[in-house]
Amino acid sequence: MKTWKIVICYGVFLILVGVAGFASNPEKAKTALISGGVFGSLSIGWGLLVAKGFGWARWGALGMTLFLTVIFGWRTWASWAAVSAGEPKQTAALLISSMLVASLLLLPFLLRGRASSV
Repeated sequence: MKTWKIVICYGVFLILVGVAGFASNPEKAKTALISGGVFGSLSIGWGLLVAKGFGWARWGALGMTLFLTVIFGWRTWASWAAVSAGEPKQTAALLISSMLVASLLLLPFLLRGRASSV
C-alpha cells in the first residue's frame, strides 16, 4: 500500500477514535473530538499532498506523527496510571493506547525511501 493511503487511513482512524472518545464520555471528552478531528483532518491533508507529489508533505506528516507519538505516549502512561489507581478510565486508556500504536506503526512508512517512492 502506498504511504499516502496509509497516512489518509491514519487520519480517518484519528477522527473515528476522537468520535468514540467523545461518545464514551460526552461531558469530559470534548477535547478527544476536537483533537481527533483536527489532527485527523491534518493527516488526511498531508496524505493528499503526498499523493499529488509534494515530497515535502511527507516530512510534514512525519513531524506531526512524531509529535503525536510523544503526546499519545505521555497520555497512555497517564491514563493507565489512573486506571491502576482505581479511576474508571479504561476506555480512554484503550483509545489513547490505540492511537499510540497507530502512530508507531505509521512512522516506518514515513521514514522509508524518497518522496517519489511513496
